[in-house]
Amino acid sequence: MFSRRGPSRLTPAQARRRTADGHAALLDVRETYEWAAGHAPGALHVPLTRLLAGAALPAPAQGRPVILICRSGNRSRQAVDILGDSGVEATDVTGGMLAWAADGLPVVDTHGDSGVIT
Repeated sequence: MFSRRGPSRLTPAQARRRTADGHAALLDVRETYEWAAGHAPGALHVPLTRLLAGAALPAPAQGRPVILICRSGNRSRQAVDILGDSGVEATDVTGGMLAWAADGLPVVDTHGDSGVIT
C-alpha cells in the first residue's frame, strides 16, 4: 500500500488504522495556525514549508512509513514527493483533514479540546 512516490493514497479511516496500530506515523504538513485550530490526535507536525527547506522528520517518524495529511490533499502530495525523493516510505490521505473531519474522525486543538479545520 505504501510507495516511495506512488499513486497509492489512503482514506482517512485507513490512515487512522495504520497510525493507531503503530505501523506508521501521521505527519500533518499544514501551517502552524491550521495545526493549532485542529488536527488528528497523535499526529506529528512539520509544515510543508519546513520540509521544502530540508527539515528532518521528527524523531518518532524516522525509520517508519509516514502518512502525510494537510487540509485537502494538495500539500500532502507535494510532501510525498519530497520525502519519497529522500527514500522515505510515504503516502497521503485523500481529501486531507477536511475528509478526516467529514468522516467523523476526531479533531483536537493544541489544548486537546475539540478542534476545527480552517
